[in-house]
Amino acid sequence: MVGIAQIGFGYWGPNIARNVNALAGDDWRYLVELSLDRRERAAKLYPYLHVTDDLEKVLSDPDVEAVIIATPVATHATLIRQALTAGKHVLVEKPLTASTAAAVELANLAAERGLILMVGHTFEFVPAVRKMRELIGSGAIGDVRYLYSQRLNLGRIQSDINAFWSIGPHDVSIANYLTGSAPRWVSAQGGSYLRPGCEDVTFVTVGYDHGILAHMHVSWLDPMKTRRVTVVGGDKMLVYDDLDTQARLKVFDKGADETQPDASGTWQYRLRDGAIQAPSLDLSEPLAEEIGHYLDCVRDRTRPVTDAWNGVRVVAACEAAERSLRSGGTQVEVSLPTAMRP
Repeated sequence: MVGIAQIGFGYWGPNIARNVNALAGDDWRYLVELSLDRRERAAKLYPYLHVTDDLEKVLSDPDVEAVIIATPVATHATLIRQALTAGKHVLVEKPLTASTAAAVELANLAAERGLILMVGHTFEFVPAVRKMRELIGSGAIGDVRYLYSQRLNLGRIQSDINAFWSIGPHDVSIANYLTGSAPRWVSAQGGSYLRPGCEDVTFVTVGYDHGILAHMHVSWLDPMKTRRVTVVGGDKMLVYDDLDTQARLKVFDKGADETQPDASGTWQYRLRDGAIQAPSLDLSEPLAEEIGHYLDCVRDRTRPVTDAWNGVRVVAACEAAERSLRSGGTQVEVSLPTAMRP
């Protein structure tokens, strides 16, 4: 039995609550929310639940073993620190914190106290993304050359963080996961059109080991909703389209094969345009998989796949992107503790 408390019932909180209700049942003890309107809405949906604005009371309850934090990123560091200090395991929505220094501090604090600190990088639980990693790891597409992602829509517009801090962590997490590497450097350009100093669109390039590049186009000011990741390998290419309900993942037998040089010594290439395959994928809900994994880790005292150090790597890349944006797109090294470098 694991007593659970959820903190936050705003934009993403109801989705978490739906899954916690299904997975934890009576072990879900509390929902903490400062807004009276949201508390009333939560109480109607989950009448058996203790809905409150008293976080201190919840964290002092010995029956609560683990918390799930779904609040604005500016509050993450303080809430995580409070929960860990109270001896609670933590799952926090992405990004882990708003700074690498705070993320590292909290990762160390969790380790010192023997507690789980997991980050909600939901796309690492998406069946199509997991299949992409499997195909890459097996060598089925050859060496990864580069990848790029597009995360576009009209909204959801936020005022406290820019578009990349808001939704870009998904793409950094995916790129880290698929390359199996920590980000090395970042170069970013962006535009602020709705509010000065808060980018609505960003074009971010991240450098990885072995010369792999990952380009991320992120915007909440775009006419077309797009959620796509493309990976170009030496032998095959992968396209994950989250909005394509018929075939979310496609494997393209396409490439450019080197042939013998011609009489002048110029290398020639034969373009290959083969079959397209759509692998069979599990139909599980990624958020349910994420929360279920967290509950299993708490019960079994095992390390989450999206642990605190996973979160640190994502925050460090986002922070480097922020520095690059402020310096006109300069290439900025990703600052990570030496121990985290391969």
